[in-house]
Amino acid sequence: MGALKGEPDQNQTGLAANATGGLQTTASSAVAPAIPKPRRGLVVSTAMVLVVLLVGESVYFASNSPYFFTWNNWLNILTAAAIAGIIAAPGTMLLIAGQFDLSVGSGVAFCGMILAVVSNSHGLTVGVLAAVLAGIGLGALNGFLVTVIGVNALITTLGTLAVFRGLTEVVSGGQTQSVNGFSTLGSARPFLTIPLPVIIFVAVVAIFWFILRYTTYGRSMYAIGANAVAARLVGIRSKLFIFIAFLLSGACVALGGLINASQLGSGSPITAQGLELSVITAIVLGGTSLTGGRGTVLGTIVGLLVISAMNNGLVLINVDPFYQDVARGALLILAVSFDRLSSRLSARLAGG
Repeated sequence: MGALKGEPDQNQTGLAANATGGLQTTASSAVAPAIPKPRRGLVVSTAMVLVVLLVGESVYFASNSPYFFTWNNWLNILTAAAIAGIIAAPGTMLLIAGQFDLSVGSGVAFCGMILAVVSNSHGLTVGVLAAVLAGIGLGALNGFLVTVIGVNALITTLGTLAVFRGLTEVVSGGQTQSVNGFSTLGSARPFLTIPLPVIIFVAVVAIFWFILRYTTYGRSMYAIGANAVAARLVGIRSKLFIFIAFLLSGACVALGGLINASQLGSGSPITAQGLELSVITAIVLGGTSLTGGRGTVLGTIVGLLVISAMNNGLVLINVDPFYQDVARGALLILAVSFDRLSSRLSARLAGG
């Protein structure tokens, strides 16, 4: 049996042999049966459900508020989604490989605070560099604990979530720290009045879409999530690839922290609380399987738009903002339930 053909964002999880290039046919034949078959129909169903949900909520909010379908309001929706989307792109790749990063909210706050504190004492350029290194360092720590020490990613990132939120308090002394002369990144509108964070968001999504769809590295992440043992047997360096994914996640967390600090004009120890919930909800809602091997960045973005449009619409129709958390939690439960039901259905179809 040769390597499976198809696109990775169509859940072609049997591309482990292709990802290694020059592997022998006998090696791929020995492990190919262990890799799940593509579930093209289920992917289409997930995408259709998301599109219908987005259209339905948009029609509802537009019928109750004349401001919902305006250009400026949709720019507001995209701007509000930008930081979560930048972080959700590598988060999707991690979950495709069967990994989690729940430390992203604390990481954004920590990087923003490092920017504020360092720039106030050593200048803005050094502050930006320190913030970027802090984000990459967070990703490296998570990757080291998961791939070298062997700690479960869920436990690792829950631990670093608490650690870096605490370090943010320590570095700041529990106080908000101002950032001067750094408003451009968060507020500039260089093209058609589109905010710079939205442009960066689109660019990051495009990069990770390309990585997952067209590169050997991206196909390898699908193979690792589909069957880690099979991926290792055909020569995929799973630990190294996962470590790189955590580094990429950390870099995007740093970028999110810089944008957040630029928008607020300060670093705050309480900023980005609950961001990890929005990110993981968008990823799972977008069709990425909690067990790995299946998902797309574009699906994640549609899921994020569903969440952001819902939050915006609830505000416009004067619903208590606290209900936004209720709605996000309900969406996460629904998304996980749909993932489990689709997995069971796929298993039954494959078995008979």
